[in-house]
Amino acid sequence: MKDYSKYFNKPSLNEAKKRNKEEIHRYDDAFSIPSSMENVGNHKYYFIQTYGCQANERDTETLAGILEMMQYKPTKDIKQADFILLNTCAIRENAEEKVFGKVGYVKNLKKTNPDLLFGICGCMAQEEVVIQRILAKHPHIDIIFGTHNIHRLPEIMEQAMFDREKVIEVWSKEGDVIENTPVTRANHYKAWVNIMYGCDKFCTYCIVPYTRGKERSRLPKDIVKEVEQLVKDGYKEITLLGQNVNSYGKDLEGNYGFGELLEDIAATKIPRIRFTTSHPRDFNESMVKVIASHENIMPAIHLPVQSGNNDVLKLMGRGYTRERYLELFHHIKTYIPSATVTTDIIVGFPNETQEQYEDTLSLYQECCYDLAYTFIYSPREGTPAAKMIDNVALEDKEQRLYKLNDLVNECASKQNRRFLNETVEVLVEGTSKKDDTMLTGYTAHQKLVNFKGNMDSIGTIVKVKITEANTWALKGEAVE
Repeated sequence: MKDYSKYFNKPSLNEAKKRNKEEIHRYDDAFSIPSSMENVGNHKYYFIQTYGCQANERDTETLAGILEMMQYKPTKDIKQADFILLNTCAIRENAEEKVFGKVGYVKNLKKTNPDLLFGICGCMAQEEVVIQRILAKHPHIDIIFGTHNIHRLPEIMEQAMFDREKVIEVWSKEGDVIENTPVTRANHYKAWVNIMYGCDKFCTYCIVPYTRGKERSRLPKDIVKEVEQLVKDGYKEITLLGQNVNSYGKDLEGNYGFGELLEDIAATKIPRIRFTTSHPRDFNESMVKVIASHENIMPAIHLPVQSGNNDVLKLMGRGYTRERYLELFHHIKTYIPSATVTTDIIVGFPNETQEQYEDTLSLYQECCYDLAYTFIYSPREGTPAAKMIDNVALEDKEQRLYKLNDLVNECASKQNRRFLNETVEVLVEGTSKKDDTMLTGYTAHQKLVNFKGNMDSIGTIVKVKITEANTWALKGEAVE
């Protein structure tokens, strides 16, 4: 067995902060399964619970693919599992507490099944404070690994299973891009496609640059090859993933960026292309023009603003002003008048005044977004904002959130009504969770539609006439 002892270590936020100009390494052959692990999952089941963003969902698809290569089978019943893995999120404190709630539940399962293997991976595993808590209070966790070494799951499991010891393998500072790892797609019609990893923006409230590492782009040829295979496999929609897709290509040679990548992916003729997440700092007018010029790039853009006040934006380290953001927003609406635009907003950032909060409301009124994900500020240990003095009372934060959400609901309803009596194209994903006689799917504008139609249309794109527009969803009937 190879000596990987230099990687058996705990995370360091100080190391994770470091960014340098060292070449990013890309490997086509870094993944392998030791011969001793090739059939270790025979007659065994795995259970993965995923928390957080789309990047975690895509990581789970890779983890599932690796486990199934070792002959494990998936189960939705955690009590049936021989291997339980929690793929975690660190973006907010309540997400972490949900994970630790599940950790306690699994402790009881291990009492009745001592051979049960239990692991934690993902962004939480990249935090020093989390590892300290696990070591102090949760000895029943067998393996811990982070976001950079997913491809090493077989070796990590091998050591835990055969050496009967806890394995902590977290790489704090990493610049590798690993290709050709297996994948078990969670959906047969829609697929996540990573185009880059990491983030270099260091917004003062955000832990992601520490947990996901520096920005590193996949090569265009590898991305296009993956999309071409998805087209051959019959997929109808892809979503390009990155913590900040607009900065794609900055670490590559030549003048090839996100706009050029979109052009090349559009040429594959995949019916639908989406992307997330955009950062206003790197989003420019030329990218908007590319989106507007291709029918298979969907007119739905998530554009997080976080605050409508310049002083708060500066404290957040967002790198743009209210005026610059609005300029970009109106560029989008000029070139793509029907575009759906959604956003993220934080209220109650340290020392946010009522007047600064009102600036956020006025910006929201001007943009009247289709949807917003709204949050009360949550400090994350290790970030600059966690050291800021916060003189905003919790009651004030909650009132600000309530008032903002009233506006969010009002605009969501208004934006949905523009589709009333219109005929739209819907990618049919299955039956409605609330009514299995109704089909459900999303429009090009990322609007959820429940409608009456033929069950045989699942997995295809059909025309639907919208007959009812509610705040969060549309209803309609299939057009023959």
